[in-house]
Amino acid sequence: MRAVNLLPRDERAKRTTAEQAPLFVGLGLLLVVFVALAVMFLGASASVKDKQNALGDAKAQLAQLPPLPKAQTAIEAGLAGEQKARVSAVTSALSRRVSWDRVLREFATVLPNDVWLTSLSAHAPASPASAAPAPLVAPGTAPDGFVINGYTYSQDGVARLLSRLNVLPDINNVQLQTSSLTKVGLQDVVQFTILANVSPPGAAS
Repeated sequence: MRAVNLLPRDERAKRTTAEQAPLFVGLGLLLVVFVALAVMFLGASASVKDKQNALGDAKAQLAQLPPLPKAQTAIEAGLAGEQKARVSAVTSALSRRVSWDRVLREFATVLPNDVWLTSLSAHAPASPASAAPAPLVAPGTAPDGFVINGYTYSQDGVARLLSRLNVLPDINNVQLQTSSLTKVGLQDVVQFTILANVSPPGAAS
């Protein structure tokens, strides 16, 4: 005999749905896993692309850097040593040189307005750093490194000039040699000669 399902049609539909539920659950889990894998793959791809871009930028910056200097050759080392020796020689020579522009600028700054000069002579002293021995100077010898001659209207003007010269760091041993009344035209004036020495290089404060 042929088997006949005597259950109602609704019962059969419910039974079929219940039997297929595990299949639907499995398909849902499979879909979730697939979506998760897809998201992870896209994230990893984006990270790799960012790192490739960063690597490309680093290579471009490296290509723009100047090349490393080459090792110094024996000729270049010799030239560098010669340059240092010349710079040292020039520096040593300048250290024994009197800065005349500074000396004269300081002198012009302290020169009173009522004093005018007729002559000025100066010469550099022997430097303490010089290899040449300084010439012997007899005791009591008048200074001759800085000699000025001029006129002013009174002895007070001469005294004022002497006091100002004494404060200059580049002038020392200031002495009044002569100071006498005379006439220039119809004007009574004082003619003077002042002696001093120029301080050697490095001695001025």
